Amino acid sequence: MKEKKIIVSACLVSGGPWRYDGKSKMVENPLLKELEEEGRIIPLCPEVMGGLKVPRSPAERKEGRVVNKDGKDVTAEFRKGAEGVLALGLSEKIEVAILKEGSPSCGSHRIYDGNFSGKKIPGKGVTAEALEKAGIKVFNEEEIEAAYEFLCSLEEEE
Repeated sequence: MKEKKIIVSACLVSGGPWRYDGKSKMVENPLLKELEEEGRIIPLCPEVMGGLKVPRSPAERKEGRVVNKDGKDVTAEFRKGAEGVLALGLSEKIEVAILKEGSPSCGSHRIYDGNFSGKKIPGKGVTAEALEKAGIKVFNEEEIEAAYEFLCSLEEEE
């Protein structure tokens, strides 16, 4: 059985200042800890990979674009980050990712509504969408157990 690697939003595992506000959303989960200790986690921040700084103005996805709270269109940076994550994922033969829910990059089920109202709507972030289109299964931080089970099932098939 080959142990596969998994992409994880850096803000969920590193505890470092990856989020737009310079904070962390580190998740304490024994399964993530186990994967990290085994060296199987590839922590990535698509927004930083796309050239955005920390901290930065919050951004939201609306009508196919990503715009920050200051009104600047940052779609190109979000797409560049998504392309970087996807390229790395494909080169490493990644099949599973755990990404930060709600993010305009990483949201897998819900994203903010694009009006900076704090309201979440059904939708996907730019990176989550790109990974899924390429066949990489995306989970969020509320689905770590399901992601782990899926990863184990892939390993058992080999």
